Amino acid sequence: MFPFVAIAIAVVVGVVVLEAVSAVSLKRIPSVATAEFPEIDRELLEKFSSFDPELGWCPQPNREKQKDTGDHLPGEEVRTTVTYSTDDYGSRICPARDRDESTLPTVSTYGDSYCFCREVDDDETFQHYMARELDTHVANYGGGNYGLDQALLRLERNYPEDPTDYVFMVVTASSIARILSVWKHYQEFGNVLAVKPRFTLEDGDLERIESPVDEKSDLLDLESNADFLRERDFHYEHWFRPHFASRPYATDFLDDAEKVRYALLEAGIEIEKRLERPIPGIDVDLDRAQTRSALRMERPRVRYHERLFDTHEPLFDALIGRFVDYAAEHEFVPVFVMVQQLRYAKYEAEHGPIYGDLLERLDDRYDALETVDMARRLSPADEDVESLYVDRGEGGHYSPATNRAVAEVLSEVVDE
Repeated sequence: MFPFVAIAIAVVVGVVVLEAVSAVSLKRIPSVATAEFPEIDRELLEKFSSFDPELGWCPQPNREKQKDTGDHLPGEEVRTTVTYSTDDYGSRICPARDRDESTLPTVSTYGDSYCFCREVDDDETFQHYMARELDTHVANYGGGNYGLDQALLRLERNYPEDPTDYVFMVVTASSIARILSVWKHYQEFGNVLAVKPRFTLEDGDLERIESPVDEKSDLLDLESNADFLRERDFHYEHWFRPHFASRPYATDFLDDAEKVRYALLEAGIEIEKRLERPIPGIDVDLDRAQTRSALRMERPRVRYHERLFDTHEPLFDALIGRFVDYAAEHEFVPVFVMVQQLRYAKYEAEHGPIYGDLLERLDDRYDALETVDMARRLSPADEDVESLYVDRGEGGHYSPATNRAVAEVLSEVVDE
């Protein structure tokens, strides 16, 4: 009898341990949601210096930040940082050319982190290279994680103070998801500070839904706005709930080998940090391996975004129409530029653009609009799309060399 009792106890203990390990592991996997309303640390909230009650967040004027690129092994001295600087307008600094109202043509850019040129220095942005090509200042009003809707709202707020002859709207295909979002956490798990306005399409007209957060401190009690967030954020029902982990956690953890692989790589990285050196006998770049694992887990999200272009392109199109109308009202040339995230590049290399022939349709619909599909204009070395992006750091943004190529393409639009 005793051996059976011992076996039973061992099985129970094993199940309990597995469940605990699974719960901890799932919390570290970016493709899994483990809490609808995670507690927001007050210290984290204090660091949220870009809070903006109208846009949700926005780069602030006259700031300089340095970011570690991650280009070093655990325990090593930080060797490489990138510098982000903004001017009096909140535009990222353009070292190649100062503002000069007498210089023509004038150019400004709006969009997401690809417009901001994250992960490269101020003198490695495509705006810097454009300014060299065109011999004119190029304003950079990109915002990290922005959708087309926020970029458009920022344009409408900034343009009267900084009017230009050309306005480039530069976003990635993920904008199709971002324009359906009110709280980013429902689609980008853990992005708990990002609450934003959005638009809906009612009888063919754009209707604006304001952000429910008026003060930064309101973010500490988002659960009081639970009904508002769930009802107005498209992704709550269609992405968050299907990816919400529940007991037994072991089932959610073990149902995908990629989750297990990612968790093991995360554990290895943590061990290297504690040892302050690489793990003996393991000749693998764990950071790079984990980035690739994360990209593989991103495939379902890319397919989800592809479906959104089938179901919600009219909303995207209406926002472009608003951009074109605003250009006509203020007499500037509107240019829409679709750039490509790394996670899309890997998928689209096999399946084609997730937005299909959207840009051709926009060209046909809006005579005044110029469009640029950057995925079709860039030529990766040896057909390796990863060569277009930074090697280390957060990953996924264009390298300085690619930004130079982007600048050449966009400068052609102005020259022509």
